[in-house]
Amino acid sequence: MSEHDGPDAGSRSAARGAQGDIGRRIAQRREELGLTREETAAKVGTAPGYIQYLEEKSTAMPGIGVLIRLADALGIDVATLRGGEVGLPPGIGQAAAQPELTEMSVDECWERLSTHGVGRVAIDAPNGLLVLPLNYTVVDGTIAFRTAPGATPATAVGHQVAFEVDRIDEALSQGWSVLLQGRARVVTDPDTVRRLNALAYSGPWAGGERDMWVRVEPDSVSGRRIVVVRRED
Repeated sequence: MSEHDGPDAGSRSAARGAQGDIGRRIAQRREELGLTREETAAKVGTAPGYIQYLEEKSTAMPGIGVLIRLADALGIDVATLRGGEVGLPPGIGQAAAQPELTEMSVDECWERLSTHGVGRVAIDAPNGLLVLPLNYTVVDGTIAFRTAPGATPATAVGHQVAFEVDRIDEALSQGWSVLLQGRARVVTDPDTVRRLNALAYSGPWAGGERDMWVRVEPDSVSGRRIVVVRRED
């Protein structure tokens, strides 16, 4: 354990599950600088418990005075601390100091797929390759999505497609992606359609009448993730 880890180190892993974006940015930058919560609190002029609150509570939103002092203590500007890059394409941040690219098992890939509701399907359309974002649901080891007859995603039916899902954490410079390849088929059985409607993760964000279900039966599933290797002293 690093000499800078302090008494709060043991709770980091569990705490991050509930963090909001500001909390992740504070914790990440603090650790980059090798500061404990106590040291950070002293620089900001607040209590260590408040730094812990900001880092661990997803609803925490410090006032502008605290934000200014935090940004100064952490050596960044207020816009960056507040997430001024929101709305920009993902992945424009700096790479982590010690990133590691690892392969995920098939089980882990399905676990990640099952927690996400928007992916991208790549289709070899008549006018060339297309990549389209869409809502999806994981059902019985397949990917299923709703579209409308005649809509572009419907052209996937009867063809091999690639389906990709990813998540990027800009604050921690890490993330994962899963790639599924297989044949797309339209669902025609009424009972299966009713089941898919009941299990759907979300209605199509694009709206409109989209009552045609398409399932992608996988031939292969693979995934990779970028993790940050923490050096122990």
